[in-house]
Amino acid sequence: MKETLIIAGFGGQGVLSMGKILAYSGVMQDYEVTWMPSYGPEMRGGTANVTVILSDKKISSPIAHEFDTAIILNQQSMEKFEPLVKAGGTLIYDTNGITRHPVRKDISIYAIDATAEAARLGQAKMFNTMILGGYLKVRPVVSLENVMVGLKKSLPERAWKLLPQNEEAIRHGAEIIREVKL
Repeated sequence: MKETLIIAGFGGQGVLSMGKILAYSGVMQDYEVTWMPSYGPEMRGGTANVTVILSDKKISSPIAHEFDTAIILNQQSMEKFEPLVKAGGTLIYDTNGITRHPVRKDISIYAIDATAEAARLGQAKMFNTMILGGYLKVRPVVSLENVMVGLKKSLPERAWKLLPQNEEAIRHGAEIIREVKL
């Protein structure tokens, strides 16, 4: 098993955090793991992406030029990374701010309205864990139990009180993701 994943969006959307949670989760499942962030100089609002590779074998390089899965959170990332999803791969995107929806017919495409749903629930900070839940439903490469361990490791201790809300958001994300048929 090998999953090469890119998560891309704006800084402040939890892109790097989602990658870190998945990386910790993979370690908990005894996978070989790489986590390679990339972001602009802006603290918030600039572009950010992270490549995560989870594998049951040694990983030769953390650099990837094509991906099994792309999680896309803004239009710029859609334009840059949709072409880099391997044929037969998966593209998951939050519909907020997307003006040109994915068009490829050789990949599986899933939409999740996490921004709108998190706002509706008054849980804007749970946006990224909703996205993570949608990903885990479509690509269950790590268990929810290990994701919760990874989440706890990536959050500061003062935020551990939010773990139950995060777990609820993960489960809700799995409920609201939907396949897009072209």
